[in-house]
Amino acid sequence: MRSLGLGHFTFLDLPPVDLVRLARGAGFDFVGLRFNPVAAGGLTWLPDDAGLRELARVMEGEGVGLHDIETIVIDAALDPDALIPALDAAARLGGKRVNVCADVFPALAETFARLHALARDRGLALDLECMAWRGIDTPRACLDLIDAAGAEGAGYLVDALHHFRCGGTPADIAAMPPGRIVSAQLCDAPTKAPPGADARLAEARGGRLLPGEGGLDLAGLVRALPGDTVISVELPSTTDTRPPAERARAIHDATRSLFTTDIA
Repeated sequence: MRSLGLGHFTFLDLPPVDLVRLARGAGFDFVGLRFNPVAAGGLTWLPDDAGLRELARVMEGEGVGLHDIETIVIDAALDPDALIPALDAAARLGGKRVNVCADVFPALAETFARLHALARDRGLALDLECMAWRGIDTPRACLDLIDAAGAEGAGYLVDALHHFRCGGTPADIAAMPPGRIVSAQLCDAPTKAPPGADARLAEARGGRLLPGEGGLDLAGLVRALPGDTVISVELPSTTDTRPPAERARAIHDATRSLFTTDIA
């Protein structure tokens, strides 16, 4: 059976230890963790040294791994060295990928390359996703940036919502160069995007739907993914008020339904 992960953004109010226990109870195999704020002063769950030891102990006891940490916005103000504590923590927990998005500025490729090198030195690699309100706002732009930075090992992060909202299709995924897709994040949404950048931002941060509740071609997307793609769920919702355990199980079961025998 294909492994399935739970992204922290789905339950961002939960501390990492609680997220790990919730994930295991709902049937998930690994998690992603928010170790860096999206904006200055934003929420981050990067633990101190004692907290990191406790988190490692709980993860080992629950049999839940770490795939990635989120989310780094690469913009002109970013100092990649400031991310070393988050990268070190991810490496200590056995993490493999770092989720990033990017704006466009003159030193973008150089900054991306610096962050890539810091991650690589710790056994990590970058996964770059497009977002409609960012400068890097198409799948093609993601691939071009990876190439411009010479970031061998970096990948295009297939976030289902962002991929479709940025004009991507399953065919685009199938046509990507070998090795460029390592990770994917699934959710559903209405077929038609809401109008305006603010509405799209609100959808991404709190309006995602369980697989099967929207109109995205998730089955086609999953079929187009390389067979070894690491798949997780990123599904923040401001309207689903079910208790976390009930909601996590529903998310798990709805996502599992996408995996037929010929793609599992």
